[in-house]
Amino acid sequence: MPSLIRFLVITGILVAAVYGGLYVMAVFFEPVPKETSTNVPGVKIRK
Repeated sequence: MPSLIRFLVITGILVAAVYGGLYVMAVFFEPVPKETSTNVPGVKIRK
């Protein structure tokens, strides 16, 4: 039984670390918005 508890504690710590890291990246690192445009070959725009 102690090895099961140890496994669950270690797994819980790893899950909490991954979840915390994802939360920090989502909150503190906002991407810089920029406009992009790409030409599509074979499409002509009428004027």
